[in-house]
Amino acid sequence: MNSYLWYQTLLRPSWAPPSWIFAPVWTVLYILIAISFGFVFYRIIKGYLDKKTAVPFILNLIFNLLFTPIQFGLKNNVLAMFDILAVLITLIWILCSMKDKIKWVAWVNVPYLLWVAFATVLQINVTILNL
Repeated sequence: MNSYLWYQTLLRPSWAPPSWIFAPVWTVLYILIAISFGFVFYRIIKGYLDKKTAVPFILNLIFNLLFTPIQFGLKNNVLAMFDILAVLITLIWILCSMKDKIKWVAWVNVPYLLWVAFATVLQINVTILNL
């Protein structure tokens, strides 16, 4: 069964958005992520920021990129739930670390935070409903 059909068979909360909404939302968010994370990595490479500043950004990218293969490749809701929690935690870490260094990087990632918080609650619900 392909991933789309598999996802359609899962029990989801009544407030879950339709599947088509995810692609446009993530497209906008990935543009914001590319610009803001790219700026931070540029500042690290130029020596304006300490190299350890990159840690939450790198972890966030890794966890974010792992979500789709875990959720739709492995079809593992429990592991996907832990992964999205890691995305949320590293994103909060990013915002906290950037609020005093590069404020606009923190602010431009607020939509990402709101979406990931929503996605985390959704994934927790999907996981529980399908245990």
